[in-house]
Amino acid sequence: MRRTALLVPAIILSAPALAEEIKCEGVFGVDSTLELMEATFGTENVVTGETDGPEGSTIIATTIFPDDPEKRMVVGWWDEENRTGLSYVEIPDKDSVAGLHDGLTVKEVEALNGEPFTMTGFWWDYGGYAGFQSGKLSDIPGGCVVSVYFQPMATPDIDTTAVSGDIEVPSSEPLLETLDVRVDAVTISYPFPDLEGMDEAPAEDTRG
Repeated sequence: MRRTALLVPAIILSAPALAEEIKCEGVFGVDSTLELMEATFGTENVVTGETDGPEGSTIIATTIFPDDPEKRMVVGWWDEENRTGLSYVEIPDKDSVAGLHDGLTVKEVEALNGEPFTMTGFWWDYGGYAGFQSGKLSDIPGGCVVSVYFQPMATPDIDTTAVSGDIEVPSSEPLLETLDVRVDAVTISYPFPDLEGMDEAPAEDTRG
């Protein structure tokens, strides 16, 4: 913790600004802590407590700028008790990671990745999720993993079976363009760390 404190002044000077390209380092790096986030964004802007998870569950998470929709970030911890072991950060709508940001079409994300990808079908708790197993977006500097959630913007009266429910949908699926599917959220995450006092990883990642 003492070593982290020495880094605070430099990180405060480089805190994310409007329309920032967020990188997996500093306050968003794998070694980040609640203390570092409070020092960077201001204690009054960092709130930790229960928040909604998937399937009606609740999880412990940290929310940064909870009252500002444009700057709001939700942060999850692998070690929820000590608020260490950064698990994930939901990026603000106004910012981007590796060029990914809210509003991009599926084809635009394909272009950033340099190749096609898959996502889950829509209209269930884990709908519209896309990770990147290969391509440019599978190798982000800093050791983080980037993922996105897509949302259909249009609701034409057509058969959507091919993009519905717990299935894999290729980014080449024509219905995605018909439904005007776009990025609705961008998240960075880190794999489970070797945390002292934690004997085993959780059976399931329950972040929302």
